[in-house]
Order: sequence, then structure tokens, then C-alpha cells
Amino acid sequence: MSIQKLSIIVPIYNEENTVQPILKRICAVDLVHGIGKEVIIVNDASTDGTDQRVQEFIKSHSGVDIRYFCQSRNMGKGAAIHRGIQEASGEYLIIQDADLEYDPEEYNLLLRPVLQHKAQVVYGSRFISGQPRRVLFFWHSIGNNFLTFLTNMFTNLNLTDMETCYKLLDARVVRQLKLREKRFGFEPEITAKISRIENIRIYEVGISYHGRGFEEGKKINWRDGFRAIYCIVKYGLFRIN
Repeated sequence: MSIQKLSIIVPIYNEENTVQPILKRICAVDLVHGIGKEVIIVNDASTDGTDQRVQEFIKSHSGVDIRYFCQSRNMGKGAAIHRGIQEASGEYLIIQDADLEYDPEEYNLLLRPVLQHKAQVVYGSRFISGQPRRVLFFWHSIGNNFLTFLTNMFTNLNLTDMETCYKLLDARVVRQLKLREKRFGFEPEITAKISRIENIRIYEVGISYHGRGFEEGKKINWRDGFRAIYCIVKYGLFRIN
């Protein structure tokens, strides 16, 4: 399958300090083989200056294919991604957080297995990379490994980083799925449901990671970890559609 356009879904919530820098990085990326890109921003009812920053950026970058949507109320990252998938027009899509933890320059790394006709889904792993990775929280890494282990156990995959933001997805494949999770349960749900598609080809590539601390605006917490466990069991073990 040839790729004419990559849809970059950017869910945002209270990212007034980072949303313009990440959008600049996205716009600066030249995709291989002349692949075009569209940027789909979904504002999950931010309460800070995020909306103003996005509006300013769009006005100053009129030549860039940017589509901007605002949720009527805060519904969660998963709900924002659902909206982005619904609005996407590219053959493939990728999720991009606005917190500067992931580098858009690495889109081409994820595209490579697809362009080589090896993969339909590509996960960017923070744990198999020779690229720089910021050293942060021990218990977060243990939690991430545990969630990935549980996911692998129930899906028979051998992923190294289920919770990664960077998931490059065939839009046709994603639209086959009935996605329910509106918050951080999105990651285990989509992984479990993708794993059940017959003959699906899933690859991983190593990526860099520049994590941030809570004082820098990191939002995920222990409650999200318990929700992820619940979703792994729900969609992996009990195979809820």
C-alpha cells in the first residue's frame, strides 16, 4: 500500500507552554518519499492558554495543513484520539503528544517497515533504542514493564513498550475497531484489539525519549496504572469488543 499522506493526531490538554514548539517540530519534518502530512489537533477543553497558542500558530502557518477541533468538555486523551481518528484523511496515522517527550523527526523511522511492505502497525519503543533517553522514575519504568508484560501474556505478542505514544497505524485497520476507552486505557485497548486481527503485521522500532517530571507538567499517575491493568484484563483476557 502506498502512502500519500500521514495524519498526525495531536491530543492536547493544558499544554500552553509546549504546544507551539511541538507544532513547529511537526511542521519542520520532511517525510520520506514525498509523503504529505496533515496535523489534526484536538483540544480536550483546556483551561489555560492552550487554545490561544494554537490559534496563533495556525494564523502564522497558513500554508500548513492543520485542522483544529475543540471538545465541548474534558473527556480524556482517548476521546481526543477517537476524534482525531474520525477526522483523519491519511492512509496512515500517528499519535503525537504535545509535551515534547517524543521527537517528530523519528516519524521516518516508524514509516520504514511500512514502506518496505513489512508492517501495518509500528510501535516506537523507548526500550530497544540506541537513541538518547532521559533517566527519570524507577517505579514508572517498573510499572511500564509490568503493563507490557501483562499485555503480552494475554495477547501473545512480544512487545517491549505497549504504553508508547508513538503508534503508527493503518487507518483502515483502526477504523475496523470499536474503541471505547476515553482516557489512558486507550493504549492497552487498542493493542489488545489490534492483536486479534487475523494476519496483522506489527513491528517495533527504537525511538528516543525525553520524558518530563511532574513539575514540568507530566499528567499520568498511579490511578491511570490501575485503569490500564483493568483494561488489559478486560480487552486482553476477556476479549471484550
